[in-house]
Amino acid sequence: MIAGFNHSRHFKDSILMFRDMHSEGFKPDGTSISSVLPAVTGCVEGALKRFKQFKRQGLNLNVVSWTSMIASCSQNGKDMEALELFREMQMEGLKPNSVTIPCLLPACGNIAALMHGKAVHCFSLKNWVSNDVYVGTALIDMYANCGRIQLSRRCFDSMPRRNLVSWNALLGGYAMHGKTKEALEVFNLMQKSGQEPDFISFTSVLSACSQGGLTEEGKFYFDSMSKDYGIEPRLEHYSCMVSLLGRAGRIVEAYTMVKQMPMEPDGCIWGPLLSSCRVHHNLAIGEIAARKLFELEPNNPGNYVLLSNIYASKSMWVEVNSVREMMKSKGLRKNPGCSWIEIKNKVHMLLAGDNLHPQMPEITKKLGELRVEMQKSGYLPHTDFVLQDVEEQDKEEMLCDHSEKLAVALGLLNTSRGFPLQVIKNLRICGDCHAVIKFISEFEDREIFVRDTNRFHHFKDGACSCGDLW
Repeated sequence: MIAGFNHSRHFKDSILMFRDMHSEGFKPDGTSISSVLPAVTGCVEGALKRFKQFKRQGLNLNVVSWTSMIASCSQNGKDMEALELFREMQMEGLKPNSVTIPCLLPACGNIAALMHGKAVHCFSLKNWVSNDVYVGTALIDMYANCGRIQLSRRCFDSMPRRNLVSWNALLGGYAMHGKTKEALEVFNLMQKSGQEPDFISFTSVLSACSQGGLTEEGKFYFDSMSKDYGIEPRLEHYSCMVSLLGRAGRIVEAYTMVKQMPMEPDGCIWGPLLSSCRVHHNLAIGEIAARKLFELEPNNPGNYVLLSNIYASKSMWVEVNSVREMMKSKGLRKNPGCSWIEIKNKVHMLLAGDNLHPQMPEITKKLGELRVEMQKSGYLPHTDFVLQDVEEQDKEEMLCDHSEKLAVALGLLNTSRGFPLQVIKNLRICGDCHAVIKFISEFEDREIFVRDTNRFHHFKDGACSCGDLW
């Protein structure tokens, strides 16, 4: 009954049935716990607390119970907890299986914990589950999210059997890394192999065209989707097209497409349009997109910040203050910049303006030294990315506090010269940080991988894989 309620999405009834079973004196076992845990993953904190309580009580928690909890954590932003549960599971003498591994690997990818991901890969090889199509697909996705797209391809090529999800994982990885040529080659190879693409395949292809600035090619694939494959465009495909056109500066054309859509545009459509207006300083359409987003997502601070940035780029400080007052009245705050970096199997989190990290004095000193070297080479800070009405000197100081700079400096301090660095950013990387990290990659002889909310940036020898198009 518990499992039945859960499968039919009557989650509350599933939880109540479990409670009734317990109150009538029936001791829950691994099966009943595994059945109820998915019902409470909208409240993963409570599920984790209850799971630990069961563990303390000495209940028989089987592999399915542990796997359910690992999946719950991995799918709900509790990535470190998922990794810790995997370690505890093995300490308890339980052997993870071919279902556990695909549930865990996304957690490694989410926080770019490459060493942990490689350890899980080794585990799958030792236990003869790496050839499982679901494990192989999860490995492709994990390595792509950790910035190692070449390892994704190696995993894909070594798979004895592939399914549509496997092809889509590789396609999505290439798209995220801005490797448009490779993505289109895989798409063609996919069709030659007899595998029919689906709507997800086309989402990745359109995203790859957008990242690579291939506007006409993107329009061709968008038209081909329905004409040649009978796949009607969904919101995500229109979102890619709006982003594609907006990236090329064709804001009016993008807005025209939005108005002509056969379905009602949502935040996934208006959001890219507003972002493009921010990049190309289109105030008129930007205000239209922002108003729509305020209706659809009234509590999303990012939309208010984008409109405020458009006003600030035009020095319209009265309007900037008006937007900030609007945010204040709704109790909204700008999401703080946050970056993660894995150093010696430990993941460090740094916030913009962070003073709490124990190595902050050394980080500040290192950034200061790099700033001097950059000035010697003729670099000038991109202070137009500080969208506040403050003095130029203050703007330069504020740019030094961006979380991705702090994370890169921490990596430089704690690894040997030539060792690659991997950083994840919760917001889109700013132009100044992009320029600074390009300089650092050459000056410090480092490969630096930065994954922001939009794509991967692979910095090497003073250049970036995105070609400065992001």
